[in-house]
Amino acid sequence: MNNILYNIVYSIFYLFSLLPYRALYAFSDFMYIIVYYVVRYRRKIVRRNITTSFKEKTLDEVIEIEKGFYHWFCDYFVETIKLLSVSENELLKHLELVGLDEVEECFDEGQTCAGILGHYCNWELLSASALGLKRYGDDAICGLIYHPMHSAIFDRLFLKLRQNFKGVCVPKSDVPRYLLKYKGQGRMTLFGYIADQAPKYTNIHLWLDFLSHDTPVFTGGERIMRKMNNAVFYIDMQRKERGKYVYTYRLITKEPNKLPEFEITKRFFSLLEESIKKDPRFYFWTHDRWKRTREEFNREYKVENGRVVKR
Repeated sequence: MNNILYNIVYSIFYLFSLLPYRALYAFSDFMYIIVYYVVRYRRKIVRRNITTSFKEKTLDEVIEIEKGFYHWFCDYFVETIKLLSVSENELLKHLELVGLDEVEECFDEGQTCAGILGHYCNWELLSASALGLKRYGDDAICGLIYHPMHSAIFDRLFLKLRQNFKGVCVPKSDVPRYLLKYKGQGRMTLFGYIADQAPKYTNIHLWLDFLSHDTPVFTGGERIMRKMNNAVFYIDMQRKERGKYVYTYRLITKEPNKLPEFEITKRFFSLLEESIKKDPRFYFWTHDRWKRTREEFNREYKVENGRVVKR
């Protein structure tokens, strides 16, 4: 039954993806009206997140960012579905990959790489990063670490579209095993870590000031980068115009183990905040990122031997 349902869903989305970009963006404009004005999808969370992140902004300015976000949110949906059928040449008209020459220099020196990024602009298009590698495109493993979706059908669909352009998707629970396997094979790897989700209380080891909030953050990605001795890049994403993105790989360090603990994570959040403040419309404001508080953490949990446990 799941296979039948998947084939139905896949066929519908694939046929939809065959529409030209102009038609897809017309549909996005219509979808914006439904999502923002009719369904009012997570409007309270979005308004609260923007207001508390930019306390200096007036209500009119907050609403302008909010509407801009929902316009882009609908664009994100159609741009992502387009990955099911778009050709490499057509896709490369919509994304510019900058700084991958420095990644290839690391490969030349025998060092694997990690890219760290947030939910900003359309991160799904980064599954095509291998297309920007001039010398290692067919030899390196470009991967995305992901959290499996609750829906098996949509999890399978997103795996399909994310792996259409030489990308490899690895569940976050299997990352060390895969990286060690590729290392044993002598393969150069570039894996992307989306690192701005809200961790569970038992995974909190660091709090940072991020967008005017006391924010619990993931540090597991940094631990893996240190273990693998990755060269670490921040992926700075910008939208030049509708449907046109620039992804710039900015080196954080080639020597992760020489930095203090959590320094990579701290630099990442500082750089991400910088990107968001340039244009807040393209951050994924629907996530309830600040639902966990340090007060509750201190009341309910404690750290023993480096592990977070219930009091």
